[in-house]
Parts: sequence; C-alpha cells; structure tokens
Amino acid sequence: MTAAVMAASMPASAASYTTPIDPSLNYGAWQGWGASLSWWANVFGMDNTLADIFYTTGSVAYHGRSLPGLGLNVVRYNLGASMTQPAWPGGPSEAVSPNQPAYRKIEGYWVNWLSDNPADTNSWSWWGDSEQRNMVWKARDRGADVFQVFSCSPIWWMCNDQNPCGAADGGDNLQSWNYQQHARYVAIVAQYFREQWGVDVGSVDPFNEPSAPWWTADGAQEGCHISADLNRPIQQKVIRYLREELDARGLSDIVIAASDENSYDQANTTWSNLAALGTQSLVGQVNVHGYQYTDSGSARSALHNNVHASDRPLWQSEYGEQYEHGLYLAYNLALDLRYLHPTAWCYWQPVDSQVTDPATGNNLSWGLLKATYSNDTTVKSGSLGEPNPCPGTDPYVTNKYFVLAQYTRHIRPGMQILDSGDPSTVAAYDPGRHRLVLVTVRGNTSQDITYDLSRFSAVGSIARRWVTDADPYYRIARQYETAPDAPLNGKQLTISFGANSIQTIEIDDVWI
Repeated sequence: MTAAVMAASMPASAASYTTPIDPSLNYGAWQGWGASLSWWANVFGMDNTLADIFYTTGSVAYHGRSLPGLGLNVVRYNLGASMTQPAWPGGPSEAVSPNQPAYRKIEGYWVNWLSDNPADTNSWSWWGDSEQRNMVWKARDRGADVFQVFSCSPIWWMCNDQNPCGAADGGDNLQSWNYQQHARYVAIVAQYFREQWGVDVGSVDPFNEPSAPWWTADGAQEGCHISADLNRPIQQKVIRYLREELDARGLSDIVIAASDENSYDQANTTWSNLAALGTQSLVGQVNVHGYQYTDSGSARSALHNNVHASDRPLWQSEYGEQYEHGLYLAYNLALDLRYLHPTAWCYWQPVDSQVTDPATGNNLSWGLLKATYSNDTTVKSGSLGEPNPCPGTDPYVTNKYFVLAQYTRHIRPGMQILDSGDPSTVAAYDPGRHRLVLVTVRGNTSQDITYDLSRFSAVGSIARRWVTDADPYYRIARQYETAPDAPLNGKQLTISFGANSIQTIEIDDVWI
C-alpha cells in the first residue's frame, strides 16, 4: 500500500459547499467502537494505563502528557490456535513457522483431541492466554459491554499440516474431520467466558479473512484459508456445526458473525455464497474488514445492499494502515459510515511497532500507540514507545490516535447515525440529550462548509468544537483541541476548515 493508492480513495478538493443533514434517513442505533486484542494485549494485557486509555473517556497520564481516553466499548478476543506443549507427553506438537514472532502466537485451550470435555485437565488447559484474558476483564470493568470471540485459525492439531499459520500452498487447512471440532471449540470457549469468567460474549466468528490466499506455513501470524466457494462450501459446514454446538449449550442467544473477509468485494461474494446449504439464515451478523482502500463507496454500498436485503447488521470489524497522521483513517471511517452503514467500527492493532519510510524519513505505524516488539520466535516481549527518527513527532502516540478520538468520544453507543449528505461527514443524533454530533474531515485545501439543519424541527444556537490536524507531511498544530464555539444562523451552521483537518461539532437542543 502506498500513499498514492490511499490518496486515490479520497474525495477531490472542492469549493465551499452546503450539506443537508437529514434526520428522516436514519441508519440505526450505533453499537460502538472497538479493537482486536491481538497482538498488543498478548504482551501488554496487564497494563492498567492502556486499559484506561482505550476503554474510558477520562484524561489519562501517559509518558508526560494527558491523553483523552477513546471510550471503546467493543472488545474482539482472538481465540488462540497455538500451544507451548505437545498434545500429550511424547506426543505430536504443532508445526511452527520460522517467521512467526512469539508475541503473535496466541495460546489455545484445547490441548489435544482425546476429550472434548472442558473439565478434562488432560485435554484442556484454561490457564493459558492470561494477558489477553486479563485485558478483557479490564475492559469490562471500565464499561466495555460488547464482546466478540473470533478465530484466526483452528487450533494447530485440527490443521492438515498441524501449522496454525496456514498450508504450504495457502489452500484449505482445516481437516475435514475437524469441521465440527473447530465449531465445538469456539462454542465451548464462548460458554466458558460466560459461565467461568463473567464475560457476556454476544457473538462469535469462526473465521478471519478465510478466503485470503496468503495464510501459508511460513507466515508471520496465525491464519487459515477456509473456502466458501460453492464447490467447496467449508465455511457453510462449519457455520452449521457452530449453530448446533451453541444451541446444545444453551447459547442460542449468541450470534454467529461471518466471515471477516479482507475486502468489501470478497465479503459480498462470500455472503452470497453462504446462501448455499441454507447457511445464511444461521448467520446473525456480517463482519467485514476495511482494507479495500481504493473504494470510493460503490463496493461498500453493494455489500450493504446485499446484507440489508437479508436484514442483517454489519460490522466494520477491522481497519488499519501505516500512516500516522490519521487523514486516511478519517476518510475511510467516513466512507464506511456513509456507504457501508455498519453498527460498529473496530480498529485492528491499537498498539503496534513503527518503521521509517526510507524515502521521506516519516514514521509509519499501524498502531495508535507505538511499541517495540521482539521478533524472537520463542519469547514474547515488548516495550511501549520507540526511538523517534522523525523530528517533531511523538515516539509514543501517533497523530491518528487523536483523529480517532474525534469520533469515538462524541459518537456514543445508542446514538442514531443520520444521513449527512456528504461522504466526508458523519452525523449522529442522541435522542435522549437532543444532541447532534457532526464530524467532518477536510482535504488538502481550506474550505467553508455549511451544515443545513432545516429538516430538524428545532436546533440550538451554539456549536461546540474540537479539532485535530492530520497533515500528511506532519505539519501538526492541534491534537484534539477545543476550538471557539460557533454561532448558528437560524438553522444554518457555517464552519471554516483548515487543510487536512478533522472537526467535531456538538449542538444541543436539537429536535427531530
């Protein structure tokens, strides 16, 4: 992925314009914001400060500055596929990729195939993966209330080559006689979370980018190709088994989500294919990843229309890229809410390492916060923060952290997502507080934007504002700073935007 590719997906600069906010076009209640726990929580799962940063909206002291907590409430737990012990003394062990760092190995719980009874200590080990699990508890205790279990790969002994990173050729790697065992594993862990660990798991996804061809035995992370093609309907079979396994355990209220495909186009194809074997009716939610960066809205709309016709909610369950300024994050998030209409939006890796672009010297990091992870294949370790090769940038916190805060701290669970009339603007309404929230990202020119609120029956007179700059050349002046209140002119609000900036606007006393 290059900056040029990312820029191709952004709206072209335009003259000042007016956009109508339409409360009659309501895209449903907002469920929340979230992130995956892998791999950062596999290393930093005991860190209370990180838990405060991600799962509260308080001000959190971090490396000499105060960060505005993001207030995430959606927690995606990565169900592990690896073990540090053989199946039994002297028995087989998993095949390990030489390129997989230890911090990317997630411990599983089902040690071997001898017993599917989770109380059998010879076949189940519930003490593993303590770091990730502790972060689940920390998030819950801070107010997170939406929990999902997802699987990147079946546990190692269910794989054809006993390697949870994938098959040598990137093909299907789940043994046919373990389709139901994989489903049973997911269901048992969801039940254990509820009954033993006090975490109310609401949905499970047995796959992660399962149609992708890049899950190979020499890969750097857990992954598994699991076909949904009509001539090889493996996903469909696993889903049917998973519904049976959940129901048999009294977990009929747990929703099956599928299939966490990498792109909107692939998700659309998979969703259509899941109609085979009557499987679509068993899936209660569609998850998709947001890596089709060049889509300007058509692929998102096509997926939404297909899923909406089946009356299923959508999650954008994973997004990430390496540009620290946050401009691309804001554009893709706005496009998602404009055209995909998800009920939740999740970042992939909120704590990650950085690299330096050799051409520009700029920092590149997938994380919102930065860390140094060890590439050791046997010992997982990491430290927060890195040497800073790019003057003027923070070695601990990326600018896109503050960009995301512009959305997560103001568009809160239970609010209604409204039509904004604009691919760069997200509009949300709190019916309890009668508050309207607008978040707009601006491109490479300064611009005046007028929000037409004439379709509301009444609006307040003052707009509160927050702003973050997101210049691709790291000319960063403001990071989630308050801006002067702006007066409304009747039911019109005109705001001046600097180039490459994001503004959040709150207006109270707004009535539909």
